[in-house]
Amino acid sequence: MTMVKTKEIRFRTKGNGHIINLTEDIASCVTDSGITSGTATVFTPSATSGLTTIEYEPGLLKDLPEFLEKIIPSNVSYKHDETWHDGNGFSHLRSALIGPDITIPFAGGKLILGTWQQVVFLDFDNRSRERRVVVQIMGE
Repeated sequence: MTMVKTKEIRFRTKGNGHIINLTEDIASCVTDSGITSGTATVFTPSATSGLTTIEYEPGLLKDLPEFLEKIIPSNVSYKHDETWHDGNGFSHLRSALIGPDITIPFAGGKLILGTWQQVVFLDFDNRSRERRVVVQIMGE
């Protein structure tokens, strides 16, 4: 019988490209669910953040924000900024590019990830925030 459990992870971010490794938190949600095989969908209900996987190491923690700055600069005026005057148009574009969710299979109660692959939350906003991520676990 297929079961569905929904959990939340809450944390505070620093803004401005802050990257947080959520792998262990997601793994705990899966373990705590009691579901041993299935998928975990991880979703950020935010228009200024994203989720992806990287090798969580010092070089990439610098490379990824630098890459995003090159393709979607923060020091450019965007139409969103004209509408809301909050200066975070770039944040919304980066969020749209990366996306708000990721789905991870698991078996034997363990996430199926590559050796160097971690799930990360990317905060693109121009200020610190209270954030939450929804983890929906489905399987048997």
